[in-house]
Amino acid sequence: MKKFKVLGTGCAKCKTTVLLLETTAAELGQTISVEKIEDPMQIISYGVMSTPAIVLDETVVHKGGLPSTAEIQQWLTS
Repeated sequence: MKKFKVLGTGCAKCKTTVLLLETTAAELGQTISVEKIEDPMQIISYGVMSTPAIVLDETVVHKGGLPSTAEIQQWLTS
């Protein structure tokens, strides 16, 4: 199971990012873990200055703005 963390302070884009991850995984029949990190100090510890950001298995794979469905599919299938 892939473990995602969505880093952000709770804005609409951060919430949409969580939904995109969960929806895309469900469409592909995959089970994922999604953790929402809203603490600014934890976000900074990943070297992230623009949110939303996505961490996959402790590696930052996306920063700032919404990820595309194609990006998410690639993360899920690689």
